[in-house]
Amino acid sequence: MSAQPFIKMHGLGNDFVVLDARRGMAPLDAEQVRLVSDRKFGVGCDQLITIEPSTSADAFMRIHNADGDEVEACGNATRCVASLLMAETGRDAVVVDTVVGPLPSTAAGSDRVRVDMGVPRTDWAEIPLAREMDSLHLDFALDEPGAEALTDPVAANIGNPHVAFFVGDAEAIDLPRLGPKIEHHPLFPDRVNVSIATVTGGDIRLRVWERGVGITRACGTAACATLVSATRRGLVDRRATIHLDGGALDLEWDSDNHVQMTGPVATSFHGTLDPSLLARRG
Repeated sequence: MSAQPFIKMHGLGNDFVVLDARRGMAPLDAEQVRLVSDRKFGVGCDQLITIEPSTSADAFMRIHNADGDEVEACGNATRCVASLLMAETGRDAVVVDTVVGPLPSTAAGSDRVRVDMGVPRTDWAEIPLAREMDSLHLDFALDEPGAEALTDPVAANIGNPHVAFFVGDAEAIDLPRLGPKIEHHPLFPDRVNVSIATVTGGDIRLRVWERGVGITRACGTAACATLVSATRRGLVDRRATIHLDGGALDLEWDSDNHVQMTGPVATSFHGTLDPSLLARRG
């Protein structure tokens, strides 16, 4: 394999290695994804993004988490890919296709993009949960020290599964220890992204444990799922500014039930993947 160009990008510190495969590129297997994503031996990223051809949109976006698993959605990566496509085409609106459907995206000011993340799913089977229950009040318990505040969560699917816990102080939760235990809880057969949220007025402080990645500085789909969950609980009125570790996203659950996400994009650097990295094993 020849040297493969890439772009390192991020949305609020949620970082990506972006590969353009529209002109031909051998797909990376799970081990190669893990090698590229490794922060000591590879480039380092939360997700590896591949831009591929699409017959129905401006491009197709394929997403792999740092652990090598392919996943369905990534809001911050969608903004990054949309910004590349807008710069390439000279347009201020593009459509990014994904395995869960097209995501219309528009320019929203200097280095900011607005993405229509679609209609959230809240039925237990669509999230999915392991058994039938009300997704607004999950029958959930975590028998771990320090998990006393993690009760009565809300579940939603914004292209991928999320669970949100609303607590008095999001900073007080030991997310590095408890996040993986929730991610792998039997209630979530596809594993789950974990949000710890504190609502203050029209603002939400949010910390996120992403499945297959760990704690990330920002997660677009988690912000969307948390807005939907907070609205369903009556904690906010269909819009909020979500404050993540890496910065703020503006969210609105509009009258058509589509979730609109607006936030920044940034390019860190350009580079090439050395073929020896992708050939490395062990």
